[in-house]
Amino acid sequence: MTSADRTSFDRRSALRLTSAAAAGTGLAVGAGGVAGAAPSRAGKFTLTGRRSGANIPNILTPGAGFFVRYDLTDADGKAAGTESAFTVPVTVGPDGAFVVSNLVLSLNGGLITAASGFPRPLPSVTEFAVTYTPWSHTFAVTGGTGIHIAATGTITIEHPTRDDDRLTIDLT
Repeated sequence: MTSADRTSFDRRSALRLTSAAAAGTGLAVGAGGVAGAAPSRAGKFTLTGRRSGANIPNILTPGAGFFVRYDLTDADGKAAGTESAFTVPVTVGPDGAFVVSNLVLSLNGGLITAASGFPRPLPSVTEFAVTYTPWSHTFAVTGGTGIHIAATGTITIEHPTRDDDRLTIDLT
């Protein structure tokens, strides 16, 4: 493959491949979850996160995604894993943005995946403001691995400060 061939493999091609893979996964998994998979452990638990990485832009632009990463601890203060999210603004206005986001919790017992669409305050309110405004949002759990295989439920994330978050994971 020449460098010209590589540059012709644009984002649209990558999206088509990703969409095809997602559709294939959906057909293989079906409505009932992974065949023969044991359900995830049900229950509610809380984790606390401390931001360890992010590339949130100063100005949100529709279609321009960004990531955040948090190191997670459990109720006893022990390391519990990481939280990583990739978020894309869909619309941006003077009072905030509507975003779609994919979330992956990499926990000691396996992964939990989740997705959401929610209103997000502008970075001027959450990243640079002298007076921080706490905010929260909820994700739908879409699955998992390890002890969380076939997980369902919700994850509510509260942002009490710029660099801290609190996750309430409610698996059903």
